[in-house]
Amino acid sequence: MAATDWIKILVLAPVRVYRYLISPLIPPRCRFTPTCSAYAIEAVESHGLGRGFALALRRLARCHPWGGSGFDPVPPSPSTYQPDR
Repeated sequence: MAATDWIKILVLAPVRVYRYLISPLIPPRCRFTPTCSAYAIEAVESHGLGRGFALALRRLARCHPWGGSGFDPVPPSPSTYQPDR
C-alpha cells in the first residue's frame, strides 16, 4: 500500500467516524444530496487528497441555512471526463 493511500485513510477516518457513529445519533441537517460526509469521501477517492479535500471544504462552506440545497454531485475527475461527441 502506497504512502498516499495511508494518508487518505487517515484523512478520511474522522469523516467515516462522523458518518457511521455520530451522524445516526443526531437529526439530519445536510441540505444537499449526497450528504456532505458522503461527498467528502467520494471527492477524495475520485480526485485524490488535495483536490478532493478542497472540494469537500468548498461544499462544507456552502452547507448553511442561507446556502443552496438539492442534488450536488462530485464533479467528474478530469481523468474520467469524456465530453459528448
